[in-house]
Amino acid sequence: MRQTQTAVLERYRVLDGDFATEPFEAAWAGEARWFVQVLESSTPTTRLRLTTQISPDGLHWCDAEVPTQVTEGTTLHSWPVREFGQWLRIKGTVEGEGESVKVQIYLTLKE
Repeated sequence: MRQTQTAVLERYRVLDGDFATEPFEAAWAGEARWFVQVLESSTPTTRLRLTTQISPDGLHWCDAEVPTQVTEGTTLHSWPVREFGQWLRIKGTVEGEGESVKVQIYLTLKE
């Protein structure tokens, strides 16, 4: 049986401008999947740009070889990540002056 884990990195967090999630150590996992749920959006067209980042030590970060994800309005968005090494996080931007979103961000891991 394969091991799995789900981590809630952000719960009901209001985001505006640039942000990064807390880093999560996932060296044991062979695959990961992000789930970003936009619960509230300041406008129906507020866009959220999300980039998966990887790190060897949880301190120094680079963008993973995963396409940048873009969401608009309220939605649940998900994408997979493989061959990520040690640590994962999301770097993101809420586009638009004065725009904001309330989100929940989950990271699921599988051996």
